[in-house]
Amino acid sequence: MWRSCLRLRDGGRRLLNRPAGGPCASMSPGPTIPSPARAYATSQQTVSGTQGVSGFEINLDQRKLKTPQAKLFTVPSEALAIAVATEWDSQQDTIKYYTMHLTTLCNTSLDNPTQRNKDQLIRAAVKFLDTDTICYRVEEPETLVELQRNEWDPIIEWAEKRYGVEINSSTSIMGPSIPAKTREVLVSHLASYNTWALQGIEFVAAQLKSLVLTLGLIDLHLTVEQAVLLSRLEEEYQIQKWGNIEWAHDYELQELRARTAAGTLFIHLCSESTTVKHKLLNE
Repeated sequence: MWRSCLRLRDGGRRLLNRPAGGPCASMSPGPTIPSPARAYATSQQTVSGTQGVSGFEINLDQRKLKTPQAKLFTVPSEALAIAVATEWDSQQDTIKYYTMHLTTLCNTSLDNPTQRNKDQLIRAAVKFLDTDTICYRVEEPETLVELQRNEWDPIIEWAEKRYGVEINSSTSIMGPSIPAKTREVLVSHLASYNTWALQGIEFVAAQLKSLVLTLGLIDLHLTVEQAVLLSRLEEEYQIQKWGNIEWAHDYELQELRARTAAGTLFIHLCSESTTVKHKLLNE
């Protein structure tokens, strides 16, 4: 078992030591949406984007995209509109809505089906501290105890230094004790984000089951691959011990990476208040 743990730890460290080049570092450039429109032809439909009065809109075959509640699909930044248009443009013969995480997040932000305000979104995000994955520790086996300590403690230490707070870990089923001051500081920090970005923060925290890892992603301290690996540390340990169910574990891993990457991208693009600048190359 010790050797298995070492292989997992060494393999994990190769991922965790990758330079944090940002959540979008591996993404290829998508289409641009200059005003008034830029069209993207597929075998099934034409996707285009236009700048409207209240933001950027997405058109499918010249028809304006609507939310599930029939609201006009309008996003706050050009960069987000480009990303959503790219997401629609990637659909082939069948539109697979379950793969369109950016579109889903936009719909949630526009329709606000749970009717939550900004303060409620902030409280929902901070509540993840009570059950944060990297704050729950095991007491045995010793190899897993050491793995959690070696990989999770540096992330907690970074967060404590970055935000000037105290974040405890615990082996108790009751979970860690989070000081009230820590909650206050993080509530104040999250208040600097708009409601769209907060929807994304809650979404990512739900995927990783960790607010601390989510903050690491937002601050570019972690890459998506690193954050996902850290959130699955115990599961990866068990896979090393008992073996991998290839189709199931691989699918879960790729899906988690996709959702986490989309949510992190959404947060950053919703925090972008300026229009993407286009440079005309006339030379």
